[in-house]
Amino acid sequence: MALKYPLTTEKSVNSIEGENKIVFVVDKTATKNEIKKEVEDTYKVKVKQVNTSIDRRGKKKAFITLTKESKAADLATKLNLI
Repeated sequence: MALKYPLTTEKSVNSIEGENKIVFVVDKTATKNEIKKEVEDTYKVKVKQVNTSIDRRGKKKAFITLTKESKAADLATKLNLI
C-alpha cells in the first residue's frame, strides 16, 4: 500500500481547485508508477502526472495531477477533505 493519507494543509487544499491536483503522504519506498496505479485503481480516476518530494521531517509527498476528465474536487469530496 503506497498511499498513506491525503494532506490537508491550506496550500494542498488550494491546489485541489486551482490546479486539479491532490496531495498524498506516501510510503518512502513507493515509486511514481506504483502511486499512479494505486490512485487510479482505488479512486477510479485518471492520473496525468505524479511528482514526489521528501520534506525535512522525512515524509514523502506525492503531488498527483489528474486529467481534465477527472476532477480533484470530486475526489476530495469523496475523501471528506472539502
